[in-house]
Amino acid sequence: MRHRLAENGEIVAYTDEEYGVRKDDGLGVIKPVNSSGGLLFLSLLMTALFGLMLYAVVQMALTDQWHIMGEIWWMYVLVLFPLFAGWAGFIKERKAEKLRKARDLPRPAE
Repeated sequence: MRHRLAENGEIVAYTDEEYGVRKDDGLGVIKPVNSSGGLLFLSLLMTALFGLMLYAVVQMALTDQWHIMGEIWWMYVLVLFPLFAGWAGFIKERKAEKLRKARDLPRPAE
């Protein structure tokens, strides 16, 4: 059980599944996106950008420019990590929202 401050200002006990993704700012300058809607938007945006990268591979294959692919192949592997992390975070937060709604709990604020 995690005892956290809810959006309405009271301390609520959440299970790990009900808590969802990390809610604090991590002492960073930029506030992280941790709502399911925001995570869905970011995941769709990253998926679209990855689709554009795949389109570029098709274009390189059609124009016989494989030497370019040999130099930048590692970028495709690198982009997969945030792509999968974004979708995993969205699924985790969506599941947590459903569990909180079932127990009528407010969203954690921290």
